[in-house]
Formats: sequence, C-alpha cells, structure tokens
Amino acid sequence: MTAGYDSFGRIDRHLRAAISLDAVRQLFDDGHPQPGGFLPFGNGKSYGDSCHNDRGTLVDMRGSDKLISFDPQTGLLTAEAGLMLSDIIAIAAPHGYFLPVTPGTRFVTLGGAIANDVHGKNHHRRGTFGCHVERFDLLRSDGIVVTCSPGMNSRLFAATIGGLGLTGIILSATIRLMKVNSLDVIERIRAFASLDEYFDLAPQADNDNEYAVAWVDQLSSGNRAGRGVLITGNHAGNGNFEARTKESKVGVPFDLPISALNYPSLKLFNAAYYHLKGRKQEPHLCGYQSFFYPLDQVSNWNRLYGKAGLYQHQSAIPEECARVVIPQMLAATREARQNSFLTVLKRFGNAASPGMMSFPQAGYTLTVDFPNHGARTLAVLERLDQMTTDAGGRVNPYKDQRMSASVFKSGFPRWKELEQERDPAFNSNFWARCTGMGRVK
Repeated sequence: MTAGYDSFGRIDRHLRAAISLDAVRQLFDDGHPQPGGFLPFGNGKSYGDSCHNDRGTLVDMRGSDKLISFDPQTGLLTAEAGLMLSDIIAIAAPHGYFLPVTPGTRFVTLGGAIANDVHGKNHHRRGTFGCHVERFDLLRSDGIVVTCSPGMNSRLFAATIGGLGLTGIILSATIRLMKVNSLDVIERIRAFASLDEYFDLAPQADNDNEYAVAWVDQLSSGNRAGRGVLITGNHAGNGNFEARTKESKVGVPFDLPISALNYPSLKLFNAAYYHLKGRKQEPHLCGYQSFFYPLDQVSNWNRLYGKAGLYQHQSAIPEECARVVIPQMLAATREARQNSFLTVLKRFGNAASPGMMSFPQAGYTLTVDFPNHGARTLAVLERLDQMTTDAGGRVNPYKDQRMSASVFKSGFPRWKELEQERDPAFNSNFWARCTGMGRVK
C-alpha cells in the first residue's frame, strides 16, 4: 500500500510504500530481503526524516494496538507497540495511574515513545520514557523475536531505547506507570522579564515541582528580550481520574498556501499570551489535557505553517554555558528574521537514560520552530547547530530534517555502538544522511 506517511514537519511530502506487520513477518519467515530495507512507522509525530525510509519500505504499526495486560497493584502495563499513549491513559487512569513521562502530544505510539526515548516536563524528576521500560519483544529480520530488558539482551535493550526504530520492530512492551492522586494538575504561572530571571528561577522550580516548562517570547527584543512565563505543576489531590478524550472542536481543515504565522500575527499573539498568561499568579486547577497537551485540542495545527511545512530545532545546552548561549541563539533567530510560534525552554536533570542514544543531557533545552522559507530558514538552523555544538550540546534527531553528519556525530559519539546493533535490514533517511550507512538514494 502507498500513502502520505508524512512526518509532522511536512517538509518532504510524497507517497511512500508501506506494509503491515503481518506482511513483514511473512517476508522475514520466507527469508525474502527487501531492497532498501524496512523501518517501523508509528503515528508520524516525529518532525523530520527519522520516521522515513524512502529507499525501502515502512511498516505501519498502527494496527498492532492491543492491550495485553495491566496490573492495578503494580502499575505494570504490557501492550502492543501500536497502542497510543492516549489509550494507555484511558486504561490506567481509573486505577489512579498516569504516564511517568509524556511528550507534548498524547497521539504517539508506545513503540514510538520508546524508539525516540521521549521526554516531558519532568525530566528533572523522572528522566526519559526509557527509564520506565521494563522489557520489550523485538522482531529482528531473521524472524527471531528477542526479549530485551536491563538484564536480558541488555546491549540490544540499550540500543533500541532511543534507537529510532533501527534495531528491529518492537512488537510489545512492558512499562511501569506512575501512581497519582488525580489527573488534574495544580498549575502555577510566573512571568519573568528576562532570561536571566528565568535562569534564576528554574532550579528552585524543578526542586519544588513535578513539572516545569517555560514559554519564551522569541520576538521580544531590547528591554523586553527573553521575557516569558514559567509554568509549573503538581498533580492535584482531588481524585479526578476522568480521562475521556475530548474531540477537537477546532482544527485547520486544509493546507494554507502560505504560513499564517508571520511577524505581525506572532507579535500580537506573543504580547497577548505573555500578558494574559502572566496574570495567573495564584495556583489554579488545570485539566490534564490542557496542561500536557494544549495543541492536541487543535487538529492539524501544523497546517498553520503553510504548505511548505515547518522546521523545528531542539537543542540541549550544558548548564554551565546555557545562560550565555541560549540568549545568543534567540538573538540569532531574530537577526535572521525567522519567527518562532512555539519557543520552549526546559531544564534537564541528571537522570541517565538506559538508552545509548537518548537526547537529553544535564542542562537546558531550547525548542524553536519556523515556517519553511527555504535557504534563509536553513541558514539560521545551521547557525543554531554550530552554536549548539560549540557549547558541547546536541540537536534532537527526532525533531530534525537537515542536520549535517558532523553535527550529529558531535552530539552523539555513541552512534557507532548503535550501528553495531542496527538490524542490517533496517534503515532510515536520517540514519543514511547522518552516518552514511546504507545511504538513501
């Protein structure tokens, strides 16, 4: 079958070949190789080309989405890899459990969360998603299913967590969920007038709260440069475990010919958001969907960037130089006249992931995104890459569509260890571009 199978950034859009899990199992059993190899495809929420293999064939995992078991006493849940995080929440919440780590969308598959080793607003407390994976079953191209855990096939376990789908197909996984007193969150918001003020606040915010994240007005300059709001939260104690997903009442029904996120519109939005959000100084109750997944309420919101798509750049900057480097990065985006709708700043903790290719490192992470304006957008992204590597940081692979091999290898010196564990029948556009292994035409 062929379909779009776009990534969320929608930069490189064309029909792609895909087959079902049952079909690929048959190919493996029959010993039939596939030119260009395979790559599992979850729900396409990666922003770049780590979820594409244009030389080969994608394996659509969304049909493999059954719950296998859930123990309300221990919080251990086992499910097929295509089950969405939204479904896991719905299953576990009535028993008082929530995801220990969640990205900014709940429409991610379990396998995708492991393969990208996603993080959330509580890395300082819980680390990455991979920290909560107990074991998984991995289908290799020789047809053998390998059970992996910290104590069993541990090398393959470490390579698969954050391994971008390159070690085989995760068939099912067991994760340990987090006990909470409510899905609701007590949210606290504090406006800050500068990045210096944010950096002063961030360590204590992490110490006091399960969740912490900052929104920054990327377009503010002069005396207002670096202003934003620090949002913190802890689960409430009101016993509300209503997890029913509300259907999006707002959406973008078609591709806009050009980006709606231009300088005048974002300037107005940022000013309004800063002043309205900053007024909420007192703690207040916030539903979990609004706190964790605000953009899930707007279906197809990535269409706002126009038919040319969007680039997102997420960097991890070591703590010792973040206070200097991050303001310089934001200044570089303004100098290049690139307008970021979502500019997010978070503090990473010291928790080590079991995955050898995990993105977070101790320090801070800055995320910006831009409508695709061609060469001038690429130029500022390359500048951000250079600033990141010069600081000893790294660029997030599953948010990337264009980083160079040198930038990738600088940030992920263990890439050769993943290459040793990579199933030779699996590859991706990203891996071929950034390592030269099994180069995509």
